[in-house]
Amino acid sequence: MTPDLPRLTRLTFHGPLSASRADAVVRRLAANRPRTVLDIGCGWGELLLRLLAAVPGATGTGVDTNAEDLARARQNAEDRGLAHRVEFAEESALGTRRGPADLVLCLGATQALGEAEPPTAEALRELRRLVGDDGRVLVGEGFWERPPTGAELSGMWPGATAEDHHDLATLLDLAVAAGFRPEWTETASREEWEEFESGYQADLEVWLAAHPDHPRADETRARLDRHRAQWMSYRGVLGFAYLTLVPDRR
Repeated sequence: MTPDLPRLTRLTFHGPLSASRADAVVRRLAANRPRTVLDIGCGWGELLLRLLAAVPGATGTGVDTNAEDLARARQNAEDRGLAHRVEFAEESALGTRRGPADLVLCLGATQALGEAEPPTAEALRELRRLVGDDGRVLVGEGFWERPPTGAELSGMWPGATAEDHHDLATLLDLAVAAGFRPEWTETASREEWEEFESGYQADLEVWLAAHPDHPRADETRARLDRHRAQWMSYRGVLGFAYLTLVPDRR
């Protein structure tokens, strides 16, 4: 049996999020003393676990469909003494009845909440449904730093179009239209992007360099080269926003 290839061990977060920004986000969200935290598209739930550690009385639920990431989340929770306060559920978030929660996280996972293209407006309305009136939502979402050119789009993910994302101003307008007020707006830096993208590839790049004749080397090489080319096409064009949103009671 061929052993599994290494996967994402260099990444702390599954997105362009630095440790210093994560610390600041946790402090800001923990100050509201949430009792319940819901993480949509949680992956291995790193930010959720850090929030639970910062708010000793809180309980959390992470929802995702990736069994491997969820196994990593459960092991991390066990290692940190948090397993009794968190559940990681392998299920779709579409139409979920898990809320309302005091704090809802949705980082790079709005597609899990909507079927429209792009899903942002629909997902924001779902997030308003899932959070209590006194709560907070932290949503991480891509946006165009500037309009992409046709050549740039042709090098991105398959079928990429200018309609796949909004600009930041439109993204904020959509949040307001969905029933929120933006408490805090911040965007990932170039350094955060580079750390994420490099870490995303690093395990496999090192493995491939040491195993060029492995039966899976050719497919792995093609996948790495393809992803790197895509990154070079959206580098400096695709941004990532972290929006802390307060429910508007109007």
